[in-house]
Amino acid sequence: MELSGHLALITGAGQGIGRACAEIFSSKGADLILLDKNPVTLSEVANNVAKTGRRIMARELDLTDTKRLHEVVEEAMSLRTIDILVNNAGFDRPGTTAKINKEGFEEVLGIHLTVPLFLIQLLLPSMRSARWGRIINVSSIYGVTGGKGEVAYSTAKAGVIGLTKSVAKEAASDGVTVNAVLPGLTRTPTIENLMGERYKQMFIAETPLGRMAEPEEIAKVIAFLASDDASYITGTALPVTGGWGM
Repeated sequence: MELSGHLALITGAGQGIGRACAEIFSSKGADLILLDKNPVTLSEVANNVAKTGRRIMARELDLTDTKRLHEVVEEAMSLRTIDILVNNAGFDRPGTTAKINKEGFEEVLGIHLTVPLFLIQLLLPSMRSARWGRIINVSSIYGVTGGKGEVAYSTAKAGVIGLTKSVAKEAASDGVTVNAVLPGLTRTPTIENLMGERYKQMFIAETPLGRMAEPEEIAKVIAFLASDDASYITGTALPVTGGWGM
């Protein structure tokens, strides 16, 4: 899982799976572009991973501001080609079909689908020209199973799988692989702070491994897919769930 010589852009890098990706990617030798809307947590992550000696560019921004996002990508690309993209950022607006409103639904689809598409459009041409690239999209097991009261999130995560497979077919002939990772219940700040203990225990009880994932366990799978060790894997949607949902 050697990543030396590569430059990875990670969205949602300030906490959870994104933070774990930043730490593991830097430990494997990658230089990083870290994007997040929370300046405090982003700064903490950037300072920590900079201790590895890797080159770090951290930018606070709202990813749905496509003009600003384009500017940041152009700034980075003027120095060096970004050849690994991790589309991790996201948030949830829980609600059933009867209760979710149009605004909330579109917000969830925007961050989970429109932003990854925009970043792929920006970065894929240079990857194809270099005949090497890795795109890893963070979906969810809910993209396969659906989730009660999670109609927007489940729809968006299912869309991520469709986006992954479509781009994988487009880019394969130029040596670019595109894959999705489907986490199950993971110990992120959102889950720890916002999910009730009763619901956590319900998920854990249905998970054959009997626990939730640590962010590092998801990030290691993402790092594998970004490496040459996964050179013959593309278009896959890989569950990392401890057996939940099988």
